[in-house]
Amino acid sequence: MPVINRIADFHQEMTAWRHDLHEHPELGFQETRTAALVAQRLREFGADAVVTGIAGTGVVGMIRGAVDGQRAIGLRADMDALPIAEETGLPYASRNPGVMHACGHDGHTTMLLGAAKYLAETRNFAGTAYLIFQPAEENLAGGEAMLKAGLFERFPMDQVFGLHNWPVAPEGVFLWRNGPVMAAVANLEVTLHGRGAHGAQPHRSVDPIIIAGHILTALQTIVGRNVDPTESGVVTIGHIAGGQTYNVIPETVHMKGTARWFSPHVGDQLEDRFQRLVTGIAESFSARAEVSFARSYPATVNDAEATVLARQAAESVVGEARVQHMEAPTMGGEDFSFMLNAKQGSYLMLGGARSESEVSVHHPRYDFNDAILPLGASYWATLVEQRLAKP
Repeated sequence: MPVINRIADFHQEMTAWRHDLHEHPELGFQETRTAALVAQRLREFGADAVVTGIAGTGVVGMIRGAVDGQRAIGLRADMDALPIAEETGLPYASRNPGVMHACGHDGHTTMLLGAAKYLAETRNFAGTAYLIFQPAEENLAGGEAMLKAGLFERFPMDQVFGLHNWPVAPEGVFLWRNGPVMAAVANLEVTLHGRGAHGAQPHRSVDPIIIAGHILTALQTIVGRNVDPTESGVVTIGHIAGGQTYNVIPETVHMKGTARWFSPHVGDQLEDRFQRLVTGIAESFSARAEVSFARSYPATVNDAEATVLARQAAESVVGEARVQHMEAPTMGGEDFSFMLNAKQGSYLMLGGARSESEVSVHHPRYDFNDAILPLGASYWATLVEQRLAKP
């Protein structure tokens, strides 16, 4: 079965929804307009219940099938944008300076709304579909916040499923993987306290910029010389700030970065070596280091049984040849991991590359591919109809 005809009929309508969301992006836990639009659409579609305000701006819609049933599944989409200045030049580019939908959450929200419209019209299933519109996926753990707000207690479901667009994969190809699919994440921070001096008198200083350089180089040995080569780990410094002018050695330097891993013991290794290297190098230069290794998201791990169900639904939409095994997990992080730690489920990728030069997510020129909107919506709808098939 290809794209569901009824969903194809309102592809243009879905595209308009997506462009509107793209034009009005909102950061995590600030998705007030987005959440209001989602709730409005769900009510217009005839959802049996629409609950707002979960973890602040989260929304859950409930749609019952034509046949009563005890079974229920959850479908999750994220709603938040990123603090990135958009450079697409599109007619529907962000109107919110410094904020854009650079990860495709506008498309994720739209695809789930498209499925909701279809499911509310047809109700060709037995049981209950819960449509979860989650805030604050980007670094703020909105998924965990929804769990703490009682998501699974208030909306009891047997399984939960997620879907992410993947612009480095061919358009319309679904990618699946058992086990780890995305990495655990920690945010790293270092503040180096040295002694400032005139740039012409460096012997009077304890130069935190020089120390930061030694630390930056040493951190690259953590994975290469501590982690088993058959396992994966990443340590990246993405921000260094210190000093204000040409000829002044500053008192302090601040560094920020990220660590990623799959195996828990690798995460422990990264944390131990990070703290030891930073503090040890600082002390060797007579400086002091404040160090933070703040674990934010666990690894996203797919359940094998649930992934079979997800694959079957995807194959029904695009055919077996276009549902492909994801050979290796990505080191990106995802707070859907909290939901998968609490409930059986699976997380697939949906390719959106229009060409080999397609920019990826978190890029100022990224734009979600509207051609895959009916594919994602059909996948969601098919998953519900297959998993909650009428007797």
